[in-house]
Amino acid sequence: MKPVFSVVVPAYNEQEVLEQSYERLNAVLAGMGEPFELIFVDDGSKDATADILRRLASAHDNVRTLHFSRNFGHQVAVSAGVDVAQGDAIVIIDCDLQDPPELIPAMAEKWREGYEVVYGKRSQRDGETAMKKFTAWAYYRVLRALSGVPIPPDTGDFRLIDRRVADVLRGMKEHRRFLRGLFAWMGFKQTEVAFHRSRRFAGETKYTLKKMLRLASDGIFSFSDKPVSFILGTGAALAALGALWLLILLFVALAGHGNGLSALAALMVLLCGVIVLSLGVLGAYIARTYDETLGRPLYIVSERHGFPEEGEQFDK
Repeated sequence: MKPVFSVVVPAYNEQEVLEQSYERLNAVLAGMGEPFELIFVDDGSKDATADILRRLASAHDNVRTLHFSRNFGHQVAVSAGVDVAQGDAIVIIDCDLQDPPELIPAMAEKWREGYEVVYGKRSQRDGETAMKKFTAWAYYRVLRALSGVPIPPDTGDFRLIDRRVADVLRGMKEHRRFLRGLFAWMGFKQTEVAFHRSRRFAGETKYTLKKMLRLASDGIFSFSDKPVSFILGTGAALAALGALWLLILLFVALAGHGNGLSALAALMVLLCGVIVLSLGVLGAYIARTYDETLGRPLYIVSERHGFPEEGEQFDK
């Protein structure tokens, strides 16, 4: 029977929480009284995640699992799950239980009212340091200011999307993806459901500082050309300032009050720093263009289990 709801759950080294995640998701979806499927995507885990998922798929008819050939990243894992989801509505949720499965019925109610994207908005965040909360708050405000599309603040990837939205996402093949930005860019009828975000049920976060910085840069560079505009404006302002400063140094030297070499050296260091920073920003855009021209698959699946028709290795 075709599912009404598909739940996509990316997993990377989550052996401590997978079974609890399944139990809570299954209980919530079963209580909704509609056919459903749970799609777990193993993002190249190094622990026992793959074995646990194989066991769940073998024991439960509503569990499907995809296993990547290596770690391709959280955003790609979510995309892979959406690619194979068969439901009329697809829920995206992490398996660490910080985003409560019990919120899914409220999201489904909004979907039945006609909303095509229903995202969870974090009203409170437990288990995070004050610095993490501040940087998250600041990042969303900066992103909103820079982006050409209105990305809702204080949201993650926890959301319900309609089949129409999922079909549009499946047609997007960009590699450096920032899903919450893509959903905002698509438009459609969207709304929020507020919730209290809990601390992790078990284990440790897999989002290292490096991964968070990369996700942040993807959000900015994929949805805004304002950094380039900023470089252009800064370059013009510094060029004018440099010309004025050189004239001042010339007049000072002619008046016999010193040659101003120290000030000139400081100005040169400043200008060199701005040039290097500008090249770095431009390089980030060029690197993204290069990634897209290679034409490599977004991900490679080495195994899949629990699907109505078992298949051999495939890529997307």
